[in-house]
Amino acid sequence: MSVLDKRSADRRHPRPEPSPDAGAADDAAGATKDGAAKSAARHTRSDRRRGLPLALNAVSVALGIAIWWALASAGFKLPTPPEVVDRAATLISDGTLADDALASLTRVLVGFALGTAVAVPVGFLMGWYGILRGLIEPWIQFFRTIPPLAIIPLAVVAMGIDETPKIFVIFLAAFLACVISTFQGVVNVDRTLINAARVLGAGDATIFARVVVPASTPFILVGMRVGLGSAWATLVAAELIAAQEGLGYRMQNAQLYYDLPTIFVGLVSIGILGLLMDRVLLLAERRLTRWQERR
Repeated sequence: MSVLDKRSADRRHPRPEPSPDAGAADDAAGATKDGAAKSAARHTRSDRRRGLPLALNAVSVALGIAIWWALASAGFKLPTPPEVVDRAATLISDGTLADDALASLTRVLVGFALGTAVAVPVGFLMGWYGILRGLIEPWIQFFRTIPPLAIIPLAVVAMGIDETPKIFVIFLAAFLACVISTFQGVVNVDRTLINAARVLGAGDATIFARVVVPASTPFILVGMRVGLGSAWATLVAAELIAAQEGLGYRMQNAQLYYDLPTIFVGLVSIGILGLLMDRVLLLAERRLTRWQERR
């Protein structure tokens, strides 16, 4: 076919030109595909970021156990991991470990819950009202310098040898750690936010509920995590007070017989329980403070 014949054929049967709507549809489809690809890439990166800490945690645990095993094999007075696992299996099979863990966990939970329940309102009052701050803060700072363990003799004399003094000592440790964080959270609230709320006509109650409480929540949760650690740290000494069961009591009883595997079982149990409770608080912190920027 010649060039003239081709031109004549094109005049008789013109080729369809792409319409603007078709081009827009193609662009939209391309944009959708690009958005889906970017979203998939973001999810992949997010999954990698989540998986990396877990992998690092696993490596850290394995490395710690390896170092522990090496020290025990080198002649240090430490039981080997298999010895501790064997003793743990024995204590689990006869129900001793479950009873001790339940008794200790109950004491810590009750003392920690009471300490936090009292510390949060006291911290808010100290931070919001200057008069109450002047009245309460000296006593808070005074008792912070006294280790909760030093209160044990007084607690035994004043409260007897049942569960009350044990829970009181744990309560005191959690309270002193949490009240300071709550107080700092209130006094560190940005004054610009409070002034802006007043300009918009908000009263003290609204400002407190809508501005102060949300801004203080990260401080409160950090204080709760510190208080939880203090509660577990005080547990062993608290169970010196005529306890008949508990992880601390079992460890002290094993000390009399140089039973190192049992002591290590108690240590590992306290560490695992404390870590799980801390992770629960950390999860609550992330859920309640989603608005906060994180690294």
